[in-house]
Amino acid sequence: FLTPITIHNPSKNMSTLDRKGFTEEQEALVIKSWSAMKKNSAELALKFFLKIFEIAPSAQKLFSFLKDSNVPLEQNTKLKPHAMSVFLMTCESAVQLRKAGKVTVRESSLKKLGATHFKNGVVDEHFEVTKFALLETIKEAVPEMWSPDMKNAWGEAYDQLVDAIKSEMKPSS
Repeated sequence: FLTPITIHNPSKNMSTLDRKGFTEEQEALVIKSWSAMKKNSAELALKFFLKIFEIAPSAQKLFSFLKDSNVPLEQNTKLKPHAMSVFLMTCESAVQLRKAGKVTVRESSLKKLGATHFKNGVVDEHFEVTKFALLETIKEAVPEMWSPDMKNAWGEAYDQLVDAIKSEMKPSS
Protein backbone atom coordinates (compact mmCIF):
# COMPACT_ATOMS: atom_id res chain seq x y z
CA PHE A 1 0.00 0.00 0.00
CA LEU A 2 1.08 3.58 -0.49
CA THR A 3 2.11 5.72 2.45
CA PRO A 4 1.64 9.46 2.02
CA ILE A 5 4.91 11.31 2.49
CA THR A 6 5.03 14.91 3.60
CA ILE A 7 7.76 16.42 1.52
CA HIS A 8 10.19 18.92 2.89
CA ASN A 9 12.87 20.26 0.61
CA PRO A 10 15.46 21.98 2.80
CA SER A 11 16.95 23.83 -0.17
CA LYS A 12 13.63 25.55 -0.81
CA ASN A 13 12.60 25.52 2.84
CA MET A 14 8.97 24.73 2.06
CA SER A 15 6.81 21.66 2.17
CA THR A 16 4.56 20.79 -0.75
CA LEU A 17 1.61 21.92 1.28
CA ASP A 18 3.12 25.43 1.32
CA ARG A 19 3.14 25.48 -2.48
CA LYS A 20 0.23 26.76 -4.52
CA GLY A 21 -1.01 23.18 -4.55
CA PHE A 22 -2.46 20.86 -7.10
CA THR A 23 -5.90 22.15 -8.05
CA GLU A 24 -9.07 20.23 -8.76
CA GLU A 25 -8.83 21.34 -12.40
CA GLN A 26 -5.25 20.08 -12.66
CA GLU A 27 -6.27 16.79 -11.10
CA ALA A 28 -9.10 16.39 -13.63
CA LEU A 29 -6.73 17.04 -16.56
CA VAL A 30 -4.17 14.55 -15.26
CA ILE A 31 -6.78 11.85 -14.57
CA LYS A 32 -8.46 12.32 -17.96
CA SER A 33 -5.20 12.16 -19.91
CA TRP A 34 -3.78 9.26 -17.86
CA SER A 35 -7.01 7.31 -18.46
CA ALA A 36 -6.52 7.78 -22.20
CA MET A 37 -2.80 6.86 -22.07
CA LYS A 38 -2.95 3.91 -19.69
CA LYS A 39 -3.77 1.31 -22.35
CA ASN A 40 -0.60 2.28 -24.27
CA SER A 41 1.59 2.78 -21.21
CA ALA A 42 4.26 0.23 -22.20
CA GLU A 43 4.77 1.86 -25.60
CA LEU A 44 4.63 5.37 -24.11
CA ALA A 45 7.09 4.47 -21.36
CA LEU A 46 9.68 3.36 -23.90
CA LYS A 47 9.06 6.48 -26.03
CA PHE A 48 9.53 8.59 -22.89
CA PHE A 49 12.94 7.08 -22.17
CA LEU A 50 14.04 7.15 -25.82
CA LYS A 51 13.16 10.85 -25.82
CA ILE A 52 15.33 11.40 -22.72
CA PHE A 53 18.28 9.72 -24.45
CA GLU A 54 17.64 11.61 -27.69
CA ILE A 55 17.82 14.93 -25.80
CA ALA A 56 20.71 13.87 -23.55
CA PRO A 57 22.59 10.83 -24.93
CA SER A 58 25.05 11.02 -22.03
CA ALA A 59 22.17 10.16 -19.66
CA GLN A 60 22.60 6.53 -20.72
CA LYS A 61 25.73 6.45 -18.53
CA LEU A 62 23.49 6.90 -15.48
CA PHE A 63 21.96 3.45 -16.02
CA SER A 64 24.16 0.46 -15.16
CA PHE A 65 22.26 -1.79 -17.57
CA LEU A 66 22.96 0.58 -20.48
CA LYS A 67 26.62 1.49 -19.83
CA ASP A 68 28.25 -1.39 -21.70
CA SER A 69 25.33 -2.48 -23.83
CA ASN A 70 25.76 -2.72 -27.60
CA VAL A 71 22.09 -3.54 -28.09
CA PRO A 72 19.93 -0.78 -29.63
CA LEU A 73 17.96 0.97 -26.88
CA GLU A 74 14.60 -0.16 -28.30
CA GLN A 75 15.72 -3.78 -27.93
CA ASN A 76 17.34 -3.56 -24.51
CA THR A 77 15.46 -6.07 -22.35
CA LYS A 78 16.18 -4.15 -19.12
CA LEU A 79 15.23 -0.71 -20.42
CA LYS A 80 11.60 -1.59 -21.18
CA PRO A 81 10.65 -2.76 -17.66
CA HIS A 82 12.61 0.10 -16.08
CA ALA A 83 10.91 2.65 -18.32
CA MET A 84 7.53 1.11 -17.53
CA SER A 85 8.05 1.25 -13.75
CA VAL A 86 9.23 4.89 -13.88
CA PHE A 87 6.41 5.97 -16.19
CA LEU A 88 3.73 4.19 -14.14
CA MET A 89 5.04 5.54 -10.84
CA THR A 90 5.17 9.07 -12.24
CA CYS A 91 1.68 8.94 -13.71
CA GLU A 92 0.04 7.14 -10.79
CA SER A 93 1.59 9.52 -8.24
CA ALA A 94 0.27 12.44 -10.34
CA VAL A 95 -3.25 10.98 -10.29
CA GLN A 96 -3.15 10.56 -6.48
CA LEU A 97 -1.55 13.92 -5.71
CA ARG A 98 -4.61 16.02 -4.89
CA LYS A 99 -6.53 13.28 -3.10
CA ALA A 100 -3.60 12.57 -0.81
CA GLY A 101 -2.41 16.17 -0.59
CA LYS A 102 1.13 14.96 -1.15
CA VAL A 103 3.17 12.55 -3.23
CA THR A 104 2.14 8.96 -2.55
CA VAL A 105 4.95 6.54 -3.18
CA ARG A 106 5.98 3.82 -0.77
CA GLU A 107 8.32 5.41 1.74
CA SER A 108 10.90 2.65 1.19
CA SER A 109 10.68 3.24 -2.57
CA LEU A 110 11.16 6.97 -2.11
CA LYS A 111 14.23 6.40 0.08
CA LYS A 112 15.63 3.95 -2.48
CA LEU A 113 14.91 6.35 -5.36
CA GLY A 114 16.64 9.16 -3.50
CA ALA A 115 19.69 7.04 -2.65
CA THR A 116 19.97 5.67 -6.21
CA HIS A 117 19.65 9.10 -7.80
CA PHE A 118 22.25 10.45 -5.33
CA LYS A 119 24.68 7.57 -5.96
CA ASN A 120 24.39 7.96 -9.73
CA GLY A 121 25.05 11.69 -9.59
CA VAL A 122 21.66 12.83 -10.85
CA VAL A 123 21.46 16.64 -10.85
CA ASP A 124 18.74 19.23 -11.50
CA GLU A 125 19.46 19.29 -15.24
CA HIS A 126 18.69 15.57 -15.46
CA PHE A 127 15.33 16.13 -13.80
CA GLU A 128 14.61 19.01 -16.21
CA VAL A 129 15.39 16.86 -19.28
CA THR A 130 13.16 14.13 -17.86
CA LYS A 131 10.35 16.63 -17.26
CA PHE A 132 10.60 17.92 -20.83
CA ALA A 133 10.60 14.35 -22.19
CA LEU A 134 7.58 13.43 -20.03
CA LEU A 135 5.58 16.46 -21.17
CA GLU A 136 6.46 15.83 -24.83
CA THR A 137 5.49 12.16 -24.50
CA ILE A 138 2.11 13.09 -23.01
CA LYS A 139 1.56 15.81 -25.62
CA GLU A 140 2.19 13.28 -28.42
CA ALA A 141 0.05 10.62 -26.71
CA VAL A 142 -3.05 12.80 -26.29
CA PRO A 143 -2.70 15.66 -28.80
CA GLU A 144 -6.46 16.31 -28.87
CA MET A 145 -6.43 16.93 -25.09
CA TRP A 146 -3.15 18.83 -24.87
CA SER A 147 -3.31 22.44 -23.66
CA PRO A 148 -1.19 24.87 -21.65
CA ASP A 149 -3.31 23.96 -18.60
CA MET A 150 -2.61 20.26 -19.07
CA LYS A 151 1.10 20.98 -19.48
CA ASN A 152 1.04 22.96 -16.22
CA ALA A 153 -0.90 20.20 -14.42
CA TRP A 154 1.56 17.46 -15.39
CA GLY A 155 4.47 19.82 -14.76
CA GLU A 156 3.29 20.57 -11.22
CA ALA A 157 2.72 16.88 -10.46
CA TYR A 158 6.18 16.00 -11.79
CA ASP A 159 7.82 18.82 -9.81
CA GLN A 160 6.24 17.58 -6.59
CA LEU A 161 7.45 14.02 -7.25
CA VAL A 162 10.95 15.33 -7.96
CA ASP A 163 10.90 17.37 -4.75
CA ALA A 164 10.03 14.18 -2.86
CA ILE A 165 12.90 12.27 -4.52
CA LYS A 166 15.35 15.14 -3.93
CA SER A 167 14.40 15.24 -0.25
CA GLU A 168 15.72 11.66 -0.01
CA MET A 169 18.85 12.22 -2.13
CA LYS A 170 21.56 11.35 0.34
CA PRO A 171 23.90 8.42 0.80
CA SER A 172 22.02 5.22 1.66
CA SER A 173 22.35 4.36 5.33
